[in-house]
Amino acid sequence: MARLLKNLWSDEQGQDIAEYAVMLAVILVIVVGTIRLIGSNANNVFSQVSSSIQ
Repeated sequence: MARLLKNLWSDEQGQDIAEYAVMLAVILVIVVGTIRLIGSNANNVFSQVSSSIQ
């Protein structure tokens, strides 16, 4: 039992996967936030252009 715990503690492969998952989550949050920001700004620009054309 002690050997199993020692092997699990020293195995770093699972840590790499967790680190990649955290990095992916951070990147997704940044991308989604940027898209939402650009989307709302683009909507305002199109509304202003539409108002000026009419």
